[in-house]
Amino acid sequence: MATTENTFYEGQVLWAQIDANRHLRHSAYADFCAQARSNMLKSIGLSLTDFAKNQIGPILFREELIYYKEIHLDEYIRVEVEMNKYNTVNSRFSFRHTIYKENGVKAAEVNVDGAWLDLKTRKLVAVPTDWQSYLDRIPTSEDYVQIDE
Repeated sequence: MATTENTFYEGQVLWAQIDANRHLRHSAYADFCAQARSNMLKSIGLSLTDFAKNQIGPILFREELIYYKEIHLDEYIRVEVEMNKYNTVNSRFSFRHTIYKENGVKAAEVNVDGAWLDLKTRKLVAVPTDWQSYLDRIPTSEDYVQIDE
C-alpha cells in the first residue's frame, strides 16, 4: 500500500467494524479519522498527554462523511490528514481526512470542524502560544486557508 507523508493511520478492517450490509460501518470511518488525527498530533510533538497537562481537549462541531467506494472486511486502508482551515485568532480548525483502499482507490472523505476546549471552564480557548511551532508542522492542504483577523 503506497503511503504519503500525510498518512497517519494504516490498518486492517476488523470484524467488529462491519455492519449488517457487510461493509465498514459508518461510525468506524470517524474512529479511523480520530486515530489518524491523534497520530498526526503526536507526530508533530503534541501528544494527548500534552493536552491533558494543559487541560485542553479538541471538540468537534461538525463531521461530514462522503462515501466513494465500499470498504470490506479484511481490507487494509490508510488515512491521510490535512488541515484545510485555521483561524489563528480563536484556534478554530478544519481537517480533511482522505481514506484510501489498499489498491489506492479513494474510498471516503471525512471533513471536520472544531476548536480547543478548556477542560476546566468548558469554554473555547486558544492553544498556548508556545505551541505555535508545533501547529506550524501540521500538514496543510493545497486549498488551505488561514484566517488572521
